[in-house]
Amino acid sequence: MDRKTFLTGSLALLATCVVLPAFAGEIPAIIDRPVTISYYNYNLASAGNGAEATKRMIAAFEKANPNIKVEGVGASSADITSRIQADVAAGRIPDVVQMVFSDLNFTVDNLGAVALEDTVPEAELKQHFEGIAPNGLQLGVINGKTYGLAYTFSTPVLFYNANLFKQAGLDPDKPPKTWAEVKQAALAIVDKTKAEGIATGIFGPSAGDWLFQGVLRSNNGGLMSEDRKRLAFAQPASVEAVAMLRDLYDSGAYTNLELQAAMEGMASGNVGMYLQTSAIQGFLVKGAEGKFDLRATTMPRFGDKTQRPNNSGSALVILSRDPLKQRAAWELMKFMTSKEAYTVITSEIGYLPLRTDIVDDPKYLGDWVKKHPLIKPNLEQLAILERWESFPGSNYRQIQKIMMEGAEMAVFGGMDPAKAMRAAQDNAQTLMPK
Repeated sequence: MDRKTFLTGSLALLATCVVLPAFAGEIPAIIDRPVTISYYNYNLASAGNGAEATKRMIAAFEKANPNIKVEGVGASSADITSRIQADVAAGRIPDVVQMVFSDLNFTVDNLGAVALEDTVPEAELKQHFEGIAPNGLQLGVINGKTYGLAYTFSTPVLFYNANLFKQAGLDPDKPPKTWAEVKQAALAIVDKTKAEGIATGIFGPSAGDWLFQGVLRSNNGGLMSEDRKRLAFAQPASVEAVAMLRDLYDSGAYTNLELQAAMEGMASGNVGMYLQTSAIQGFLVKGAEGKFDLRATTMPRFGDKTQRPNNSGSALVILSRDPLKQRAAWELMKFMTSKEAYTVITSEIGYLPLRTDIVDDPKYLGDWVKKHPLIKPNLEQLAILERWESFPGSNYRQIQKIMMEGAEMAVFGGMDPAKAMRAAQDNAQTLMPK
């Protein structure tokens, strides 16, 4: 066992032993004296994923709330939970955190997440929830209570370079809708241009499994049994989806680029198509500006099957035990999920506006949406969105890692997809709760 694996496992075990109950009762009505809160945020850790926009929103919040100072702590989405675990174990409990949805159950069970219904006055909570997309709000509900307030939120989008499509003899007004069409278009781009065909954000150390889940589901595959006791990602439909990716790679259509390299390749015009979170839209738009025509379409489907995208993204969660800091954290959460904030989050970062009434409102996103059609596939998929599932128990991240390593060996490592996924499933099942 390497040092990183040992530390991760040890922290997970320690975190389950140090959780303290949150203070009971409602928070104070106002902030009547200076208070400083820590805000753990993964957008702050990535220049290409909204760092500057997030810093500006924090500054705007502090200006509007002079008694509250926010200390931003940046950590990647793949590392933020481990960072929080380490700080909780050391007694440095974060006040409010941006938690990826796949980690929310663990945060509630092991890190002392605060239910908003137990802290915020009912009328105030109800008032703030008005206008937020119901399916977004439900993603933060566990056992009937809201532990995570839906924040940054996206779906898988197929970005494509219309200029490369034209050079390859393809019609950019008719982008590929199926994986078979993606393969055909990618091979044409490779053959007729100097660019790569398609890259994706499915694999890599910081990729997680959110995009992979959508690919499996779109072929009617799955992750585990309905009772969440048995893993099922080696079932035939899931293996068939992995085999499709393997064929895409073997054909030369799919390039195995590291996440940052793929993102930069798409932004610089060296990749024809890129399946990734819509959250990188701002980075891609900036790179393409004045160079090529960047467009987007929905996630590819398998033949006549309906694509079944799930969300990526995060919720805001209060961990503080201090009532004054809980009030300050709630004020920050309200600000970061306001109409004004979602205008920035959507137009500058690329996440969905969970307050969908601002989409056509000229005071907020109305004029911007007219000029930026890239948001349309994202909004279209909101209606068919499925939940990003997390594996149960404290070993959930290790199970996810084993699954993704098995799939990566099947796609890029030459292993038989059925054998690779079966071996990964058998190995990961030993880590499931008994």
